[in-house]
Amino acid sequence: MEKGGWIDITQPLTNGMANWPGDTPFNFELGVTKEQSGSVNIGEIRTSLHMGTHADAPFHFDEAGKKLHELDVEIYIGRAKVIDVTMHAYLGRSELEAYDLDGAERLLLKTSETNNPFVFPQSFIELRPDIGPYLGEKGIFLLGIDVPSVDRTDSKDLPTHHALGDNGICIVENLMLADTEPGDYELIALPLAIQDADGSPVRAVIRKI
Repeated sequence: MEKGGWIDITQPLTNGMANWPGDTPFNFELGVTKEQSGSVNIGEIRTSLHMGTHADAPFHFDEAGKKLHELDVEIYIGRAKVIDVTMHAYLGRSELEAYDLDGAERLLLKTSETNNPFVFPQSFIELRPDIGPYLGEKGIFLLGIDVPSVDRTDSKDLPTHHALGDNGICIVENLMLADTEPGDYELIALPLAIQDADGSPVRAVIRKI
């Protein structure tokens, strides 16, 4: 897409899409049809808040962490840097030191995974917990990634979630970055304003700077 156009990097919410093991799957249906009401169709959804492209509030993994409505919306709007980490199976401080992150505030990681909404990946890039302090030192306060989690699927203590949260870094997961070139972008990835929530689906778009 030519410079100036917005690029949608959202994983769509679709019936039958893959869900995190044990989570409530996404389901949309018409609760009321125009034929029934005489005037309008009214849809309804049932879903885990961590389906598709979504934001994790700190409360998701920390009982004392901020809930979604307590986070500043400006975290999710502004300049972002996309970097290509497709060559890495693991990613931490030592790997990220090879990238120029000076001045970055929001960092989006393009990994080697093919993000298929209908297939939950058996494995994906592993982020080491030391990524949290390193990104904090760089002044980064939002990390986005194109896989379902910043921690392994079998992790119960979620060390990378905690390392990011301890360093003031918010998380967006399940972005669609396969066709995105590395570089600097404007980002809008606003979560829904859900009171007391641990997370939310987001509509994420970027525009080349």
